Amino acid sequence: MSQKINGVKGMNDLLPGDIEVWQFVEHTVRTLFGRFGYGEVRTPMVEDTALFVRSVGEETDIVGKEMYTFEDKGGRSLSLRPEGTAPAARAYIEHSVSNAEPVSRWFYMGPMFRYERMKTGRYRQFSQIGAEAYGAKEPAQDVELMDMVVQFLEALGLTDVTLNVNSLGDDACRPAYHAKLVEYLNAHREELCADCQQRLERNPLRVLDCKNEKCQAVAGAGPNVLEFLCEPCRTHFSDLQRKLGALGIRYVVNHRLVRGLDYYTRTVFEFIAAHPALGTASTVGGGGRYDKMVKGLGGPDVPAVGFAMGLDRLVLLLKEGGRTFTAQPDLFIAVADADVACQDAGLALTSRLRREGFHVDFDTRGGSLKSQMKRADKSGARFTLVLGGDEVRSGDAKLKPMAGGDLVPVKLDSVGKTLRALPAAPAAAPQG
Repeated sequence: MSQKINGVKGMNDLLPGDIEVWQFVEHTVRTLFGRFGYGEVRTPMVEDTALFVRSVGEETDIVGKEMYTFEDKGGRSLSLRPEGTAPAARAYIEHSVSNAEPVSRWFYMGPMFRYERMKTGRYRQFSQIGAEAYGAKEPAQDVELMDMVVQFLEALGLTDVTLNVNSLGDDACRPAYHAKLVEYLNAHREELCADCQQRLERNPLRVLDCKNEKCQAVAGAGPNVLEFLCEPCRTHFSDLQRKLGALGIRYVVNHRLVRGLDYYTRTVFEFIAAHPALGTASTVGGGGRYDKMVKGLGGPDVPAVGFAMGLDRLVLLLKEGGRTFTAQPDLFIAVADADVACQDAGLALTSRLRREGFHVDFDTRGGSLKSQMKRADKSGARFTLVLGGDEVRSGDAKLKPMAGGDLVPVKLDSVGKTLRALPAAPAAAPQG
């Protein structure tokens, strides 16, 4: 016997029954982000490795431990993209977008790849939704992005999510904070986990993000980055909070909040979901301002801010809510007689109604009427139409409401018109 080949661990199949939830989220993204004026971009899944080393940071876990990197046949070092911001910035620079418009607003959806320890909602191939805004340095742009995420989560029906905000300062004020943080953490080195002792040498800010309880206790008593902000950064953060208040967006100032990438300056934020489905993996999305990245990658000196959300985690939360996302058929056509004329008539009627825009189910295998009616019930169709020799000859049939009720007489040449005149079923979730 041939050996069965399984999928790669951490890279999951999406089958009917699950994919409808993903399509609902994707449809909501395109509708709502478009309302905010964000256009979709699609970048390749493979990029030059140097792009991520220069943007994300050579000392980050992503570059140091997690990227899928390989040498192609031309001897170039390429990597599967671990995140979406750097590829979008590369495309923004490469296509000279800043010459065409002063402010650009983009969003993206697609798979990312990181080799890391898997946990709830986090896989080695995962999907992200993200948005980037180029050209505006004002805090109003940061707030617009946060407002878009808030409205997006509300549109999904996810309300138990908290916005955390912080400022990491900039080149003028962060060095003083960084020096004080390193001094403090070195004094408490023995209380840190082994990973954080290494982070202390490479990327001390990441210690603040450790989930180890002892490390959290150390970080919580450490220096507060907000006390080190220079006047421009302090004003920027104050304006951001005022604008969040003007929009009625609830938030928490979390001075320990950092992000796992090196490119952030000033604003950082995360959306935290309090839901048992996610276990300890409670962050559903986050982002911040990265005013130096575009210039650092060889582009113009253009400020930028963006965010990304894990689609896998959003889907977990939606599935836990018990909502139905699979579209139910309008009609199931069952063929009562096994003769060829009835089978052909059933197939032709099915095709015609699908052309008219109806979701029609028809079992091409045929079988007994009893078995077909069982399939009709299982399909969740609103109505079933039984087609036999009499119906084909007379042109008259009946629609059977599967939820109960009286049979509805119908002419075979006007089934669609009759279906449209009947009371509508409860609306299904939009499909992508």
